Amino acid sequence: MVQGTTSSAGKSMLVTALCRIFKQRGLHVAPFKSQNMALNSYVTADGGEIGRAQAVQAEAAGVPCTVDMNPVLLKPEGNSRSQVVVMGKAMGSMSAREYHEYKPELREVIAASLRRLRLAYDLIVIEGAGSPAEINLKENEIVNMFVARLADAPVLLVGDIDRGGVFAAFVGTLELLEAHERARVAGFIVNKFRGDRSLLQPGLDFLTARTGIPVLGVVPYIQRLRVADEDSVSLDDRREQVQMAQGNAALKITVVRLPRISNHDDFMPLEHEPGVRLLFAEQPEQLADADLLILPGSKSTVEDLEWLHAQGFARAIHARALLGKPILGICGGCQMLGEWIEDPYAVESSQSHVDGLGLLPLKTRFERQKLTARVSARAADACFLTGSAMQCELSGYEIHMGAVETTKPAAIPFTISERNGAQGSWRDGAISADGAVAGTMLHGIFENESIRESLLSRLRELKGCAAAGHSPIFSKEAEYERLAAAVRESVDMDAICRTIKIQSGQV
Repeated sequence: MVQGTTSSAGKSMLVTALCRIFKQRGLHVAPFKSQNMALNSYVTADGGEIGRAQAVQAEAAGVPCTVDMNPVLLKPEGNSRSQVVVMGKAMGSMSAREYHEYKPELREVIAASLRRLRLAYDLIVIEGAGSPAEINLKENEIVNMFVARLADAPVLLVGDIDRGGVFAAFVGTLELLEAHERARVAGFIVNKFRGDRSLLQPGLDFLTARTGIPVLGVVPYIQRLRVADEDSVSLDDRREQVQMAQGNAALKITVVRLPRISNHDDFMPLEHEPGVRLLFAEQPEQLADADLLILPGSKSTVEDLEWLHAQGFARAIHARALLGKPILGICGGCQMLGEWIEDPYAVESSQSHVDGLGLLPLKTRFERQKLTARVSARAADACFLTGSAMQCELSGYEIHMGAVETTKPAAIPFTISERNGAQGSWRDGAISADGAVAGTMLHGIFENESIRESLLSRLRELKGCAAAGHSPIFSKEAEYERLAAAVRESVDMDAICRTIKIQSGQV
């Protein structure tokens, strides 16, 4: 099990790396996180919703993701409330106190998922959440030492040295654990290190002498890693890397950083394209010189729409539309671009009707049941997004409560041909009459090379830029290999194998 001294210590990435490393060693391995709190989510093959991190870890392990890998998912909605997803299905919204009281009922759900995984796989790599030393929450916790005891798993404790205070975090965490919990900690991993490792050695020696627990690795800060992150905190880390690398890029794509942005990993394939600079805008002034403006997904569409108005983004978006400059909305962003949103059952807000931005002929009605589906689709009508991809099949996924329909005959970017294995024909989103505004409910579209190529070619044409040549295929496999290599070279894998009673020479 991998636990951390804090949130964003790098637990998810380390689990991803370990899943790939053990796969390389010939083990049938799966990830597990009992409870995930994240707005980046994914859809399993049977239509269940899980945290994006566990889907990534399963992919690194070379196995299909299932709801057992993340039986409980919390999607924050603001005001200390979260949507609670259990075994892939939304169960409703709860306050923090309501959920805290509900957690004991989830323990058997978690235990059953872990049992099924242990029967199906050689090895389970478990991820904790936050810190195991949250003493105010320990009585009913279901994600850290509770799971370690349940699985009888040794624990690797990870600390983020890039944010400072890592030695105090390690020692302080141990001090707040019970004796039987401290006994489970088999080693420390220092993560996101920049600099000369030899200068770190006195601190590592002190840490082992003070605690009696070995430091099993110092993982370097891995630049521009193209692996989907768990949540929007990671945007702060990525912003520096991407802007430095693409400061003089020909194309600028700007995504509005909504307060409740979800599935921001949609844009990772774009931000690592040659000649493209991706910016997550926090001020409306940042939209002015964008070659493409994107309104991303949101967990709280109505509240984020109100935020757009309050912060001046709505005016800037309308001004851009009048100039005919490309605007794309994805999922919640697509809904915001429509004419109105209805919420008769108070699914997302207390307002039964709000006006949208009015740039697309769409209406949204929030329903009690969430649609989660893996989809196959094809470009339907030409626009800046789909122009040269008209004959190409693409894959993606849907996660939304709102049912979206056009208010009048309109062109659409995609036609969905399959949902969770069921064949059919469903219209997706809309395109404005002038073709400058498009909206889709599909996540993951930019992982399809044909759509990426079509979009970037059209943006370069509109800007009068020279073609950049054939873009490289976005290779997640290559990134998993790069991540695994970095961890394998900086961590004592033989010692980790010994803690889980695997002889490294046998696998």
